[in-house]
Amino acid sequence: MCRNIRVLFNFEPPATDDEVHAAALQYVRKVSGSSKPSERNAAAFEQAVAEIAAATRKLVDALETSAAPKNREEEAEKAKARSRQRFG
Repeated sequence: MCRNIRVLFNFEPPATDDEVHAAALQYVRKVSGSSKPSERNAAAFEQAVAEIAAATRKLVDALETSAAPKNREEEAEKAKARSRQRFG
């Protein structure tokens, strides 16, 4: 999985449309192998991002859990601690 794609489900406050779009963009970049498509492929690239963002939003909104929502700041700190431990 692309390292820049983050978990979007079960956070308080819920994932924003910008976060969903960013995850979709990272996915399309990874799958296409291109961070900036050629002019010829730009329309297909943007359409894919929009469709994946819509599917992602639909999925995140439909998921249910009995777990308490996660705190973004706490999760970010945990990720930083893992990174420090891994890379020094």
